[in-house]
Amino acid sequence: MDDAVPPRTLAIDIGGSRIKASVLDGDGNMLVAQVRLSTPDPAAPTAVIDAIEALARQLPPFDRIAAGFPGYIARGRVKTAPNLGTAEWHDFALAEALAARLKKPARVLNDADVQGLGVIDGCGLECVLTLGTGIGSSLFLNGRLLPHLELGQHPIRKRKTYDAYLGDAVLKRKGSQKWNRRLKWALEIVQTLINYDTLHLGGGNASEIAFELPKNVKIAANIGGITGGVRLWDTALDEIFADSPPPRSPG
Repeated sequence: MDDAVPPRTLAIDIGGSRIKASVLDGDGNMLVAQVRLSTPDPAAPTAVIDAIEALARQLPPFDRIAAGFPGYIARGRVKTAPNLGTAEWHDFALAEALAARLKKPARVLNDADVQGLGVIDGCGLECVLTLGTGIGSSLFLNGRLLPHLELGQHPIRKRKTYDAYLGDAVLKRKGSQKWNRRLKWALEIVQTLINYDTLHLGGGNASEIAFELPKNVKIAANIGGITGGVRLWDTALDEIFADSPPPRSPG
């Protein structure tokens, strides 16, 4: 690869319902329209990687890979995958597997973290919530990614997690009106819990919101789950992807 030419990034958004991908230029602009496939069911690691390879074959050449995954990721390994099946995915080296299959270096991060990297303003404390199959979340302080918060797995009401209270299955089962009442109440809780300056709402079900949002709450473009992928290769995030955690400071 010519050092004068910015690397092209294969950006992948792995969701509970769909897997989407495109190739980005050095500034995070899509070089072609995104392509997509339904997420395999069951969504075993091999089946998901097969689907990603099928999407990659439809796209232009790329130099590196960035993937957003719906679960907690630690240094390229899956720790939880609540909407895909955690048992099969637990401790799966997804970044390593993608690199081996597609023959390019790969970085993987939680999908809400990637969406946030694509949509945040970079000012103050910003929270990102993705409303889809489950509820994803991420936090940023002045543009810097903070330790991951799996809000979707936290109880919100009568032992129900945010996923179980607000996920896509609830929207389909209870209908838009009741789902919106639940979401409005949940956003009040999140504001009290996090005291964010700005909240960004993404994911496919953000389009279902039918109430007026506070001035510091924005609807985020879903394309951020793709375009944010280029940011995974920022040197500022190198420490997150190191093979081992940094040493603790004495004291």
